[in-house]
Amino acid sequence: MPVAIYVLGFAIFAQGTSEFMLSGLLPEMAHDLNVSIPDAGLLISAYAIGMVIGAPLLAMATLRWPKRRALLSFLAVFIAAHMVGAVATGYPLLFTTRVIGAIACAGFFGVAAVTAVDLVGAHRAGRALSIVIGGITVSTVLGVPLGTVIGQQLGWRSAFWTVAALAAVAAAGVAVSVRTAPRRPGDETPRAVPRFTDELRSLADPGLWIVYGTSALIFSSMMASFSYLGAMLTTDTGLDASWVPVVLALFGVGSLIGIIVGGRVADAHPFPTLYLGASGVLLSCIGIAAFASHPIPVIVLVFLMGLFGLATNPAINVRVYAHLGQVRTLGGALVTSAFNVGNTLAPWLAGLAVAAGLGYRSTAWVGAGMCTLGLLTVAAGHLRNRRRTPVPPVSAEPVLVG
Repeated sequence: MPVAIYVLGFAIFAQGTSEFMLSGLLPEMAHDLNVSIPDAGLLISAYAIGMVIGAPLLAMATLRWPKRRALLSFLAVFIAAHMVGAVATGYPLLFTTRVIGAIACAGFFGVAAVTAVDLVGAHRAGRALSIVIGGITVSTVLGVPLGTVIGQQLGWRSAFWTVAALAAVAAAGVAVSVRTAPRRPGDETPRAVPRFTDELRSLADPGLWIVYGTSALIFSSMMASFSYLGAMLTTDTGLDASWVPVVLALFGVGSLIGIIVGGRVADAHPFPTLYLGASGVLLSCIGIAAFASHPIPVIVLVFLMGLFGLATNPAINVRVYAHLGQVRTLGGALVTSAFNVGNTLAPWLAGLAVAAGLGYRSTAWVGAGMCTLGLLTVAAGHLRNRRRTPVPPVSAEPVLVG
């Protein structure tokens, strides 16, 4: 794999740390900002809202930009938003910086995914995307627990400064590794200029929207539980707060194993991967809700939820790019939007359940309901795929992108 693939994965690690680290810091942030824990949880939804908005808008706004310039621009805005968030004294300003940082993050995700596919060709898209998207997984293994520990020891603001520093390192890596492809000798054919109308036409396949539905529901079904996991562990489960980073890290370890395995099998077996992964998440959510007061089962189930959930991610991306063909910037960016539509709904719905007095274990039941719907979309996509004519694949010849 090209070095740039790993650099993009590191950049997404930095940004993924920001998206998920608040799950272990909600009580501290709620106290400091003088808001309720469910209101603090909306800061996670704020990030997801920014991702939903930012992915398609920025993908199209920078459609004709060199990929390197777009990626660096997004990282610069992301860094600035987190520096302002680190010194924000009120909830409204912090909420705003979360949205702005997420919009930039979404733009980066969309361009990074297309960049990865362009670098390796469609025949290795699943493996390349598992590395790039694996940055999210590594953030749950290392970034989220580390951010939680830093936040608990030095204050939640220090976690924001840490994310800004990681993003700055990622920007330096992108500047060095993502380069414009040199023309081959004798190649005088002008490169095709992306067109907005072509990008819109690429979205006409109804099967593509079924895959977006799968993306919106399966991973976000975990977020309903994950967003309030820290609070549930210290209340329903009865663990000391010092155990929260450990359990979050176990979720990340499971996620890392899942995305590695999923990345290796998704290109050849996308639908079996989706069925198995979604079923595992569903059973894990049900188990967490049923055994919330028992520490050992909960810890094991959190690990399994991460493993099964992240195994589905490469398969979802393989299915998306199978529907898109050569024109794929907007369609690829909308994966991020779909993913975060669910991530917006999940913490909100889970927060409603908590606010209604149903307890933190109710968030796992919310996740189970979302995952059930996700399984239905997998089945619908599978049935439709049996009847459709395959889209001609993207050229398997690896290329560099500007």
